[in-house]
Amino acid sequence: MDVVRLFDCEDMDFIHYFYAEGDNYINCIEYMGETTRFCYTCPTHGDIEYKRYAKRSAKLAFYEFLSRLTGKTFPYGALTGIRPTKLAYMEIAEGRDYKKLFDLMHVSPENTGFVGRVIEVQRPFYAKKGGQELFISLPFCPTKCRYCSFITAPISSTKQYVDAYISCLEREIASLRPILRDVRSVYIGGGTPFAIETQQLGRVYAAIKALNLPDCEYTVEAGRPDVFTEEKLQLSKEYGVNRICVNPQSFSDETLKKIGRNHTAEQTLTAYYMADKYGFDINIDLIAGLEGEEVGDFERSLDRAIGLKPANITVHTLSLKAGARLKEETRRLHVEGIGNMIALSRRKLTQAGYEPYYMYRQKYQAGGHENCGWALPGKACAYNIGVMEEISDNIAVGANAISKRVFAQQNRIERCASPKDIPTYIAKCDKIISDRLKLFEKE
Repeated sequence: MDVVRLFDCEDMDFIHYFYAEGDNYINCIEYMGETTRFCYTCPTHGDIEYKRYAKRSAKLAFYEFLSRLTGKTFPYGALTGIRPTKLAYMEIAEGRDYKKLFDLMHVSPENTGFVGRVIEVQRPFYAKKGGQELFISLPFCPTKCRYCSFITAPISSTKQYVDAYISCLEREIASLRPILRDVRSVYIGGGTPFAIETQQLGRVYAAIKALNLPDCEYTVEAGRPDVFTEEKLQLSKEYGVNRICVNPQSFSDETLKKIGRNHTAEQTLTAYYMADKYGFDINIDLIAGLEGEEVGDFERSLDRAIGLKPANITVHTLSLKAGARLKEETRRLHVEGIGNMIALSRRKLTQAGYEPYYMYRQKYQAGGHENCGWALPGKACAYNIGVMEEISDNIAVGANAISKRVFAQQNRIERCASPKDIPTYIAKCDKIISDRLKLFEKE
């Protein structure tokens, strides 16, 4: 169904037959009285591989069938997973050339090569895989953007919960002491963490400081430019933060109004230069395919971001997400020129000295493209790699936070999730703490 949705063909009537003969996986697709047969051959060892190849063969069959029927192709072909790089790593671990699999699944040569570039940048991080990444959720924002699916709501309507929420965070953070070991990074994300008051932010910083963590990458997704202040930046510096995110999404004032943001492009520049004075590595986020934007509009935002020379520029492709207003109002994203926007970002960022260092994909993403983080040499965000590639434990606190423990020897991951709703999270704080300790204390 992921492939069927990719082609926007859910309303068409298919009959699908599947069976296996030895190492041959057979898929027959019947449509309008005609049946097309597809055969995918791969040696199988055990039930887990059988299920994996059965699903893969079905996706491949439907991709080839619908591609012939509609004349459409997509940049990642029949690959619908979130992490193309993880699939490549799995093939490498089995002694196989992932490029052959990507070719079989109709991934474009450009994207196969692009995945290879990401893997090359990640090589030193993979050599040191393991350890822990610490995530703290502050789900408060000035307003809610049209494309956003996070649990955030305008802080004007959630203000009454902030102090109680931070009290729970303090308890959660303090409870982590028995399970912390080899912490590689700290990431305070949102929402917009700078949306809360300076004194409230200080309480979160103080709780983290009390853990006596070793010097490590320490990121705050400060967020929207209209909430930046000298006081919050100074406080962040004093508590050891060394990376700040400034997330304009676009440098077009007209676009910013459409997506529900109250700041301007000029405020983005002000926030950037304000943060730069303190010596932070700075991350900037852009979104390709925002409402009403054409290739030229996106290019102007990209040029302005590159001109600032931040440590990291992440280019997201607009996606329809459950819970977002845009998803409720739009059945499918058809963004004119989205492929050109992504190609332009790759070319210009490469020319400016950036390298792609992590990537992931989402359902209902415009044109079937990806989100990709680009960094200057030596400036990749370790947290993004560790968490996205699932090569380190992620200890996460706060509402909608999902802790993941990686059992590398058994090749499995166990998760522990907190409620999304803020009042529910506050009410269940004790149980959340107990469940997390059980996860990370087990052998």
